[in-house]
Amino acid sequence: MLHSTGVPEINADMGEGYGAFAYGDDEGVAPHIHIANIACGFHGGDPQTISRCVRMAKRHGLKIAAHPSLPDQEGFGRRDLRLGRDALRDCVLYQVGALNGFLAAEGLSLSYLKPHGMMYMQAARDEALAEALCDTAETFGVGVFGISGTHTENVANRRRLPFLGEFFVDLAYQDDGRLIVTKEKAVDPDWVALRLKRAVRDGVVETIGGVMRPIAFRTICVHNDMPNAREIARAARAALDDIKAETAQTISDSGALPQGIDQQGESG
Repeated sequence: MLHSTGVPEINADMGEGYGAFAYGDDEGVAPHIHIANIACGFHGGDPQTISRCVRMAKRHGLKIAAHPSLPDQEGFGRRDLRLGRDALRDCVLYQVGALNGFLAAEGLSLSYLKPHGMMYMQAARDEALAEALCDTAETFGVGVFGISGTHTENVANRRRLPFLGEFFVDLAYQDDGRLIVTKEKAVDPDWVALRLKRAVRDGVVETIGGVMRPIAFRTICVHNDMPNAREIARAARAALDDIKAETAQTISDSGALPQGIDQQGESG
């Protein structure tokens, strides 16, 4: 969902540990974001972890997205397992249903669906799998996260589901738009703030080759498994708050959104 000023919100994947295995800085990142994407069990997220994350999100007043995965706990949901449309739909429905039970116990509701890892990329590339994802989003009446210009967006739009394109502010982009996923080293928070402001104001992201690539988005992802995740999230939120203050009057006067933001209306 967009702020009334048109500034996008920040999301982060959470609850990706399992049992005694902790993963990511959930508590450190939560104060700086708007949407918690909670893992639902197939790559991370045992019942106690899901419950803890739901309560944490409630405490911070966050909206909640389900973060389902392919059935690939050993590979953390990143292996290219091939499921058909029906199997993938059932896989997603199973996980989102589990999370929804925990939300109901806390008097909360689900707002979005953001697939994890390989499921995210498969839905972007394969129309039938994008349909499977949207089947569950339609069942629960929620919006879908994805990459703008992919099958995920096309199917969501055709089915009149809210679509939120993502900008990955703490990852580098190749010249062709593909992401470079490296999380071993700390990321400069000043670099994050600079590229976030440029993306929102100018609608572009600088690639590793120095190309200013156009980007459209309605939400900004930060990763809580970076070595300095909470510093990144804090810098992103501060930059976003600066933009919100700077652009509020402009948007009020002209009705125009900053260049980087998708021109869709608010999602519910």
